[in-house]
Amino acid sequence: MHTKKDYTVKEVAVWKRFETLLFFIIIVFLVSIYYYLNLNSLKIPCTPLALIAIGVFSIVGYHNNDIYGRIWKARKTWEGIMTTSKTLGAFSQTMITNHNAIVSTDKETIQKEKKPLQYRHILWMTALRFSIRVPKQWETSLNYKANTEWDTKTPKQNSTLDKDIKEYMSKKGSDYIMSKIHKQNRLIYLQSHHLKKLKEAGFICKFLKLGNLIQKLFILQANSERIKNFPYPRKFTTLNHIFMCIFVLSLPLALIPQFSKIGSEMNNGIGELYVWFSIPLYVIVPWIFHTMERIGRTGENHFDGTANGVPINKISRGLKINLRQNLDELNIDITRQFKAKLNTQF
Repeated sequence: MHTKKDYTVKEVAVWKRFETLLFFIIIVFLVSIYYYLNLNSLKIPCTPLALIAIGVFSIVGYHNNDIYGRIWKARKTWEGIMTTSKTLGAFSQTMITNHNAIVSTDKETIQKEKKPLQYRHILWMTALRFSIRVPKQWETSLNYKANTEWDTKTPKQNSTLDKDIKEYMSKKGSDYIMSKIHKQNRLIYLQSHHLKKLKEAGFICKFLKLGNLIQKLFILQANSERIKNFPYPRKFTTLNHIFMCIFVLSLPLALIPQFSKIGSEMNNGIGELYVWFSIPLYVIVPWIFHTMERIGRTGENHFDGTANGVPINKISRGLKINLRQNLDELNIDITRQFKAKLNTQF
């Protein structure tokens, strides 16, 4: 997710320079044919083209609005994970006590029971993050030449899920988790069983509140996986792109004759050359339509690790730091936050 307030004109121009060059070549080619071969019959009325433009603009607007709705849901889901995780960390510190314990237990033993809860939740966030970062075949934004040039991929990490799990869990426990297909589900099940064990021992005073948080985490996880695994309907994106291409290729057939007609009505010396002034106008209009359509396509997948996605790496790392600080661990032992890359958080 971009941290800058806006793009500069230079950044947008560089991002779109290949399409801009293509539009320039198309219009120069058609104007040259029209001017040198006197193909006055090569034209279409402006009225039907205006109707096409209205239709394309409406479809592009609907598409971008729908895409924004998807990314808003993705952001709200991870904001929910952030809030619920902090609440779980606070509740596990205050609601697990030895006041109602069946067997008398000292505070150090109680503190040892709290640490696995915090660590297991960190592992759940890590497993969920790794699972929804797995590339899908419909996530093609990283293949765009502009994204390759700007290197807008998620910063490479030196760790793997297996390595992270071993950092917070015993080898036996990590081998057990890694043997499961849905690792994040298994971690929540273990968390729930641990809470049940503490309740039966009389260590939890408000079990239902902690149980509700576990249920909410399940819901938030399901929302994340649904957004990740259910792509935006390709028929909308494909037809949207086709309609935009039809408009872009049809526009010169209405624009060039119109400029030629205006030039023929001029009495000065530039009237004959006035048709060439259609070139800058043509480049601007398709550039606007194509840029809007391109913005929608690059924002369809919000967990693909591009600059337009939800910065789940930053969110999960921040929560990890917060939970470990709640355990009064030394800052030197806590992993630092990811740095922004190209003014972008991933």
